[in-house]
Amino acid sequence: MGRAPTDEAWSVLRAGDAAAARRAFEAALADNDSGEVREGLATALYLEHMYVEAADQYELAFSAFRAAHDYMAAGRAARTAAWIRGSVLGEWAVQSGWLARARTVFAEAGENQPEYGWVLIIESFSEPDPDVREALLRRAMEIGRRFHDPDIENEALAYLASVYILTDRAEQGFLLFDEALAAACTGEMTDLAAVDSMFCGFYWACELLNDVPRADQWMRAAAGLMSQRNVVAAFCRAHYGGILTAAGRWPEAEAELVKAAQRFERGISARREAALIRLADLRIRQGRLEEAAQLLVGLEHHPDAVRAVAFLHLARGQTAVARDLLERATEGPDDAVPQAGLAAATMIGPLLGLLVEVQLAEEDVDAAGRTALRLQRLADAQHGPYLIAAAALAQGLVCAATDQRDARARLHRAMEGFALAQLPMERARARLEMARSFAEGSPELAVVEAKGALADFERLGAARYADAAGALLRSPGARVRTGAKGVGALTKRETEVLALLGAGLSNPEIADRLYITRKTVETHVGNLLSKLGLRNRAEAAAFAVREGIQP
Repeated sequence: MGRAPTDEAWSVLRAGDAAAARRAFEAALADNDSGEVREGLATALYLEHMYVEAADQYELAFSAFRAAHDYMAAGRAARTAAWIRGSVLGEWAVQSGWLARARTVFAEAGENQPEYGWVLIIESFSEPDPDVREALLRRAMEIGRRFHDPDIENEALAYLASVYILTDRAEQGFLLFDEALAAACTGEMTDLAAVDSMFCGFYWACELLNDVPRADQWMRAAAGLMSQRNVVAAFCRAHYGGILTAAGRWPEAEAELVKAAQRFERGISARREAALIRLADLRIRQGRLEEAAQLLVGLEHHPDAVRAVAFLHLARGQTAVARDLLERATEGPDDAVPQAGLAAATMIGPLLGLLVEVQLAEEDVDAAGRTALRLQRLADAQHGPYLIAAAALAQGLVCAATDQRDARARLHRAMEGFALAQLPMERARARLEMARSFAEGSPELAVVEAKGALADFERLGAARYADAAGALLRSPGARVRTGAKGVGALTKRETEVLALLGAGLSNPEIADRLYITRKTVETHVGNLLSKLGLRNRAEAAAFAVREGIQP
């Protein structure tokens, strides 16, 4: 006897072919309008990134499951609908309604059933007291273990990890995340919303605390799952892209962030904004400040964009504007330490580090010293590796500005700290500052450090900082490698534009592919024509083909 159409559709879905599974479920729906078929269709649509349609089908599945008195399946469908409505589509009120429906139907099963574990998890979402929230999640974990339900157990474990991280227990919290992610990666968990929300929470925490090594390890461990599922999907890709940026994996970061921004091109502005702000940060690191500014148009007052906007003002010499922006964002007494815990400290820390640079640019060394000391207090209180290294860099800059002897010791400590945290851009910047500290008294040592920084910046593709390292090398007479004539004279972006011209793309198509404006494309085309001595686009395209320059 052959397998039922629904079984065949689920098998196709588990094999990773969401499009084929969707067609199979749609065909099965004609003969069997059940909760199982609706849920299968919803899952396939979700994996195809058809979020509105997926949410609609999960809601229909809820009604069918509840009519059949299948409380666990009905609650699961309602929870997943809530996840998509709120965390993907940004419809928070609708999410609240579906979470309430999920809680109600789970509660119908009674406190002695596994469904009650989900009731406790849902109640924890709106509980303001972290101690009560922790107690609810621990009870849910116990229920999951008692009934051998890995979805309940590990979902509660992951949310408990977030509670720990937000209450100054980051190390313990990450250990809980590790345990939960291991269950997801080994296939113990089957609940789609539980797995996706777990990964989103984990990458949010890693980006927040700059825990690049842990994120990198789980990126590799979950590679198979990520290729088959919607893990790190939708807005979660912004956190993922932020981590890749910090790790120095910029081509991957760009792909993730552009994909996230394009996915939410229509509506869901909060999701798109998260990706655009992180893409602007990447552009700043690459030295593409004009593009960063374009990405931030309309986002100048977004709290997550403060650092990027302030940096652009600093780069333009608008130090007073940058200082005002940063001081307002970090407002508080010089000896203030955020009371909201590690999360608040980690958000304020980078702003204080940039504020030190702005104050030094204004030659207000006293204010820079106070700001650096405040950053040091944060690092002492929270013990995060990033904060410790950032505080060392800030104090090193202040010491260098006042000719204090321990500037190099602090800069060396910053270099070691950033290396330990696997933050290559920050380490290279600290190394460049070390080279500057040697420039007058020990030019040979300055050359060694500047060459090392230059190599790091070139490896990353940080053109603006590479230029700064090159300028420092030229000052003591060191020889700096310069680009060869022809293609070597082009910037990285100009080379990318040239390759796409060779592939026959128009300016609008190039703009879409590289996620830049058409005006910027025109500028790049004009620059590369001038540098290569070419007269028009046709000659540029022929040159790209002849030289084998490919996208």
